[in-house]
Amino acid sequence: MNGSSSAFVNIGERTNVTGSARFKKLIMAGDYAEALSVARQQVENGAQIIDVNMDEGLLDSVEAMTHFLNLIATEPDIARVPIMIDSSKWEVIEAGLKCVQGKAIVNSISMKEGEEAFLEQARRIARYGAAVVVMAFDTEGQAETADRKFAICKRAYELLTTKAGIAPEDIIFDPNVFAVATGIAEHDDYGRAFIEATRRIKTELPGAHVSGGISNLSFSFRGNETVRRAMHSVFLYHAIEAGMDMAIVNAGQLDIYDDIEPVLREAVEDVILNRKPGASERLLEIAESYRDSGEREEKAAAEWRSWPVEKRLEHALVHGITDHIDADTEAALAKLDDPLGVIEGPLMDGMNVVGDLFGSGRMFLPQVVKSARVMKKAVAWLLPHLEEQKRQKGIAGKSNGKVVMATVKGDVHDIGKNIVGVVLQCNGYEIVDLGVMVPCETILKTAIDEKADIIGLSGLITPSLDEMVYVASEMERLGFDRPLLIGGATTSAVHTAVKIEPAYSKGPVLHVNDASRAVGVVSKLLSDTGRDDFLQGYRDDYTKIREIRARNQAAKSRVPLSAAREMAFRPDWNGYVPPRPSFTGAKAVEANVADLVPYIDWTPFFASWELKGRYPQILEDEARGEAARALFKDAQDMLERIVAEDWLHPRGVAGFWPANAVGDDIAIWQNDNRSEQAATFFTLRQQMEKTNDKAQFALADFVAPDAPDWIGGFCVTAGENPDLMARFKAAHDDYSGILFSALSDRLAEAFAEYLHEKVRREFWGYAPDEALDQEARIAEKYRGIRPAPGYPAQPDHTEKRTLFALLDAEKHTGVSLTESLAMTPASSVSGLYLSHPDSVYFAVGRIARDQVEDYAARKGWTLAEAEKALAPILGYDPGTGTQDAA
Repeated sequence: MNGSSSAFVNIGERTNVTGSARFKKLIMAGDYAEALSVARQQVENGAQIIDVNMDEGLLDSVEAMTHFLNLIATEPDIARVPIMIDSSKWEVIEAGLKCVQGKAIVNSISMKEGEEAFLEQARRIARYGAAVVVMAFDTEGQAETADRKFAICKRAYELLTTKAGIAPEDIIFDPNVFAVATGIAEHDDYGRAFIEATRRIKTELPGAHVSGGISNLSFSFRGNETVRRAMHSVFLYHAIEAGMDMAIVNAGQLDIYDDIEPVLREAVEDVILNRKPGASERLLEIAESYRDSGEREEKAAAEWRSWPVEKRLEHALVHGITDHIDADTEAALAKLDDPLGVIEGPLMDGMNVVGDLFGSGRMFLPQVVKSARVMKKAVAWLLPHLEEQKRQKGIAGKSNGKVVMATVKGDVHDIGKNIVGVVLQCNGYEIVDLGVMVPCETILKTAIDEKADIIGLSGLITPSLDEMVYVASEMERLGFDRPLLIGGATTSAVHTAVKIEPAYSKGPVLHVNDASRAVGVVSKLLSDTGRDDFLQGYRDDYTKIREIRARNQAAKSRVPLSAAREMAFRPDWNGYVPPRPSFTGAKAVEANVADLVPYIDWTPFFASWELKGRYPQILEDEARGEAARALFKDAQDMLERIVAEDWLHPRGVAGFWPANAVGDDIAIWQNDNRSEQAATFFTLRQQMEKTNDKAQFALADFVAPDAPDWIGGFCVTAGENPDLMARFKAAHDDYSGILFSALSDRLAEAFAEYLHEKVRREFWGYAPDEALDQEARIAEKYRGIRPAPGYPAQPDHTEKRTLFALLDAEKHTGVSLTESLAMTPASSVSGLYLSHPDSVYFAVGRIARDQVEDYAARKGWTLAEAEKALAPILGYDPGTGTQDAA
């Protein structure tokens, strides 16, 4: 597999009433709110698709599927991943297809009732624009051998692509995962048959994908989790190597292949690959000895100090130990008498081990960044000797390549970029980091002056996407041909394929999802072998993305704005008296870091280090727990220092103003007599097609149109400490610098949570008796919402200007807006407060041209200005006006 197609997709399995007792109990009890938390937890734990199944005899499956998927559509943190509609009943599948926004996956159809019935279902699925899982099942039954699995899939592929109008990339074959080691000889080849069928599908049926439900494999070993985990991991290792693209699997219940105890791994491999007679009997014999086992023996802490210096350096690098690095580096220099030889020998050998472990998923980002700190301290110790050697012999150090990296103009976020830079440095690449808010001309001039091999752009806010397109177009105009890497939270393969790559045809453009992929991408780009095939894989992927997008452009229309307004959410204003805040205008608010610590949501903290999982469960996660616990301890230690040594000074401001809804907008009045308007918050209305007369939300719906009402706003920052960051940099301590930045971000979010609670209980005072713990706050169990400009309920970043003017935010907090409307310092949060008890968080989603034109007129903009501000949510192509269903 080439390019981005090599990414394996985890399908979350827990929102399935047939596979999860807890989920089934919640659905049967009608507790859909808690059932949503199951879906949310799957996404937080790394599921990239969630499988939803409501097939239960005592359940109205159509109603349950419809209700649950409609709820998911209102939860941006869940709705951001695709939905797999899983049912054996066509009416349930179709009910689900009517609810899902964007592209759904149907799981599943087959030829068990013949080709005509198969084609009829496939054509109906195609009309909904969905992808489809096809089981290796025909009128003769489920396929068991590799030949029959492939033959059925090949026949289905031909029918779907030639007669049903389904594109190859929308076909996902499930060649049937069956239980092995059952004691029945006919079952012994089931694992190997799946893997071989997968290999043939990926080779002979171009574009198609392969999936499977992994838990079936280990059915014979129910109750022995150690053996089951090993079986799943070994099977996935070989199936993915054969081309398997995705699987329904609990990612938290997998072991790292290399970490499985060798005797067990060999026995499991013998079973799955059916490579030795009696393999099943052998695994059954040894299985009991592994029941409830898995505890790793810890070596004596001082043992490694007796090893040869090369192995000591490797151990220190792998484990991030700086305690003895100066002494060991000195010992290595005494042994080799060559400072460059120490760097290019034992130090790089050790970092190569780190790179291999990280690339194979056996190390995690926090550990890698610690390794980089060890490496930098060793190189710093050697630097005077190295400079002397250079002077004497004219020797220059070797580099695997040079990368210029920058956060683009107008954007101030750089945690992810810094992590990528550290990881690349760990693998021998020279990094020229230009920092944040870097103009295009500076980036390109530096690339020329430094003779950079690659340019990397990063950004977090949506205006950065436009800036990246501009940089790409300037590279095209100036005749650049070096690779351009794109990364950051708002970037995507779709935006890269549709907007950035077409702007820069002379060099390759590659979207890099996360730091774990950066090394492989850069290595391939600078390699003499395999580069052309690698780049062609990316080009093919981007061509497919553009083709799919083009095919979908007219597939689904938006509700006209006039109809959406008819479907607006209308609270019962009769008898409801909006609460009056305790003051109007803006008031500065201060908080000590110690006050904010209890309000920290730790789950996003771990995610920023690419440790996906919900806190506190991640601390006990089999795969990530050790790394998570170490990172958490370091975070707690640094928090203590932040408090004790006064490293940060959080500042904030909150304000309240008389307000009323005026159509889709919110008028802000100068005072309570409401005779003179001070400002307007412009809001956007949903236009997505909905069922059951669901409302089309806009934020203005939650503010009274006639009765006296109020709206609030806030801006908070954790502050910054450039002197401290400079000290970390001088000490070659990237780990502490990134940790401090990540904690600063968490403290800013904690300040927003802390201040919102004060607003509810004191400043606005509409919930004076509220007593929520942190879990309830994270679950948003409070009354009211705090939506932010630039986020799903109001995607227009320009609304920040109105908010900042009303709050006089820069005066009260020191926070300012860049020209692209990013907040600086980066560890800052701002937003609105709405108090109505029926107010909810929602995503506006894609909007039609009629609303963009209306919005432009209300704001006094040209259509082009509105399209630029709303680019991420446009439901049409601004160039052609073609409707877009994406």
